[in-house]
Amino acid sequence: MKAHRSKSRGKSRRSQRSASGSVKATPAVSERPKLDLSKIRHALRTPINHIIGYCEMLQEEEKLPVSFQKDLQRIHDGGRQLLSLISEYFDEEKFSAKRDLHQLYHELRTPVNHVIGYAEMLAEEAESVGRKKYVPDLQKIRDAALTWLALMEEHLIPPNVKRDQSAADLALTGPAIPEPGISFHIAPPKNAHLAPFEQGSLLIVDDDEANREMLARRLRRYGYTVNIATSGLEALRRLRAEKFDLALLDMIMPDIDGFQVLAKMKADATLQHVPVIMISALDQEYGIARCIELGAEDYLAKPFNPVFLRARIGACLEKKHLRDREQETYRALVESQKKLAAELAEAATYVKSLLPHPLQGAVSAEWCFHPSTQLGGDAFGYHWLDDNHFAIYLLDVCGHGVGAALLSVSVSDVLRSETLPATDFRNPAAVLASLNRTFKMENHNNMYFTAWYGVYNKSNRELVYASGGHPPAILVVENKTDALEVSELRTRAPAIGCFDDATFTSASAPVGPDDLTRSAKAGDWHPARSLQFVQQLRGSETLEDDFSLVKISFN
Repeated sequence: MKAHRSKSRGKSRRSQRSASGSVKATPAVSERPKLDLSKIRHALRTPINHIIGYCEMLQEEEKLPVSFQKDLQRIHDGGRQLLSLISEYFDEEKFSAKRDLHQLYHELRTPVNHVIGYAEMLAEEAESVGRKKYVPDLQKIRDAALTWLALMEEHLIPPNVKRDQSAADLALTGPAIPEPGISFHIAPPKNAHLAPFEQGSLLIVDDDEANREMLARRLRRYGYTVNIATSGLEALRRLRAEKFDLALLDMIMPDIDGFQVLAKMKADATLQHVPVIMISALDQEYGIARCIELGAEDYLAKPFNPVFLRARIGACLEKKHLRDREQETYRALVESQKKLAAELAEAATYVKSLLPHPLQGAVSAEWCFHPSTQLGGDAFGYHWLDDNHFAIYLLDVCGHGVGAALLSVSVSDVLRSETLPATDFRNPAAVLASLNRTFKMENHNNMYFTAWYGVYNKSNRELVYASGGHPPAILVVENKTDALEVSELRTRAPAIGCFDDATFTSASAPVGPDDLTRSAKAGDWHPARSLQFVQQLRGSETLEDDFSLVKISFN
């Protein structure tokens, strides 16, 4: 918008600025100095006569498009309506001292908003279709209407009442009020097809037909899909039945007003996320604050500044787009987590199915396995290598998830099936060295694992073992004084798969005669009790890592 300003009426415009203060109930006309109604009628009729005069000159143009003729007639009708309202409200015999000035302001402002809106749209259309000769007269119509708004506020707003946003201040949120000598250039929106967030379904809620029609035409020109509701109740029905990206809601309506519609929307879980822009010819600060408190995204005062209207709708739709994307991402994340949890549960069930059965006999075995929610990659097993040698192993893959579980299953398979090449499975150090060569971390998604491997010789009751970065096995025996002796069984070596030149060594430990390992003290311990103890310490049944505990008794 370009403006050329003259120096006249500066004092008048400054007088339109209101003093600060709290908003109070609007005083009746009788509470202010007596109005000279004849002077007010004259002042307000002058710009209306300009509106009607320029409009009639344009209507006399030959070959005027039908759409132009209809809109010019609407402007003409609006001007005539304003003249009629002025005669009705400012006649000495009919004037009511009890009339609420803000209500009167609203009733008078509605038709002038129609004049401004249609004049702006016709000016834009005239420039875009090559009929620029109509633009100056359309600008004069608009300027006259804005001047009328300034005059109306000058005469109707009491000086002792704070106007939170006078017509002179509308330059901040709407069309500027011109002084004589100011001319406006209203350019049509350019590159509308390139503007962001100008796609979407909008619902206009207004009981005034001309307001709806003007706003709908402008928004359709911007590329929006526009729907109409003529009342608050109809708006609620449509909002519940259809999907809209934004609602533009008039504050003053006959059945239920905009405040009530907004409150019902924000109280409804299915509607509370639909953004709302409140629109009204009234622009008091308390009304704007109430709208925002109730959950409105923004507020627009009539008449609309086309640039601000477009920008604010675009900003609201951008925020909604971001919220929708956030909710979409959250839903996808929840779905992904559900799917992952199902996969992990399935993998945990599979891993558990591969674990060995409990044993009874010369060697007895029992265990407890509690997978974490992320599946930690624990595995263990035991089996007879021959009639005299019994193998025991435990391992823990670094990391969590299905990948860790698959690696632990692969390692368990080669140990259980004894398929490591050129390996003596009765030699723990040789077994770990062979695993280190076979399962290099660079070949397994940079995953490595720790392991403990032992072989029990039944004939000489000796346990030979080796470890690679794994916690020690615990040997518990009862000595001749009935005291329990606890030994940690481990050898020093790195985790499996980390270093090609890693060295593994074996160590051995006697397990003692039969009668010492059958004592009540040593045999009273159960793996499941240890799990319960750990869960009690954490205060939760869910653990961050797999819990694996194997008890081997050498009878």
